[in-house]
Amino acid sequence: MHLYGILIALSLGLAAFLCTREERRLGLPKDTGLDIVLYALPPALVAARLYYVAFSWDYFGAHPERIIRVWEGGLAIYGAVIGGALGVLILSKRRKLPFLQLADVLAPSLILGQAIGRWGNFFNQEAFGYAVTEPALQFFPFAVLVQEEWHLATFFYESLWNATGFVFLMLNRKRFEKAGRHGQTFFWYLIWYGLGRLLIEGLRTDSLMLGSVRVSQLLSLLLAVFALIAVMTRLRLPRGFLSLPCAAPALALLLPGWVGILAAWGVLASAAACAYSALRRKAERA
Repeated sequence: MHLYGILIALSLGLAAFLCTREERRLGLPKDTGLDIVLYALPPALVAARLYYVAFSWDYFGAHPERIIRVWEGGLAIYGAVIGGALGVLILSKRRKLPFLQLADVLAPSLILGQAIGRWGNFFNQEAFGYAVTEPALQFFPFAVLVQEEWHLATFFYESLWNATGFVFLMLNRKRFEKAGRHGQTFFWYLIWYGLGRLLIEGLRTDSLMLGSVRVSQLLSLLLAVFALIAVMTRLRLPRGFLSLPCAAPALALLLPGWVGILAAWGVLASAAACAYSALRRKAERA
C-alpha cells in the first residue's frame, strides 16, 4: 500500500465527515455534504495531475508512461482546486444551490486535506527546500534528511500553516456567515493559503515553472488579491483600502527577487488584517 494514497483516503474521509456536519448545521438538503465531496473529487484528481504534467512536460514528454503513476507524487493543489471547483459548480446547478455556499462548506475540509496531504511529500521525498549546510540547523522540523542531505522542510511548514488555517476557518465560519453573503469562508481560505504558499513556494527546489516564474507563487499572489478585493468589496470598505491588495502584484513585479515577494506579502497581510478587523466589527453588530 502506498502511504500517499492512504493519506488521500484519510483526507477524503475527514472531508465527507466535516461537510456532512456543515450540511446539518446549515440545514442544507440531505446528502449535500457527501455530494460535494463526490462531485469535487474526480475532476480535482484529474485536474491536479494534468496541471502538474503540463508544467513538467519536459520530463513527462520523454516518459509518458509515468503520467498515470500518481502514487509516486505529482498532484498540484491548484489544479485540484480548479477541478474541484468545476465539480462543485456542476453540483450547484443540479441541486440549485449557490455555488459559493457549497464552496464555503468545502473550504475547511480542503485546507485540512492539504495539511494532511503534505505528509505524502515527506514519504515520497519531495516538496523540500534548499539545502541546509549549517550543522546547527540540521534537525527536524526545521530541515529534513533527503538522500543523505539536509534540506528545508517546506512540506512541514506548509502542513503546519494549513492546519492553522483550518482552525482559523472553523473558529470564524459563524462570524463569516454573520458578515453577509455566501463566499466569505472560501475567500478567506484563498487568502490564508495564498499568503502561506507565496512565501513557502519561494523556498522550494522543485517548483513548477513558467519561464522564470514559479507558477504556484504567481497563482497564490493573484488569488489572494482577488479574494481580498472580494472580501473588502462585500464589507463595503472605503475604496482606499482596495489599493493595498492591488499594489501587491506591482511590488512583486517591480522589486527584485525576495524583496518584491516580501513587500507583496506584507501588503497583502496588512490588507487581510484590515479586512478581518472590519469583518469582526460587522459580525458583532449583526
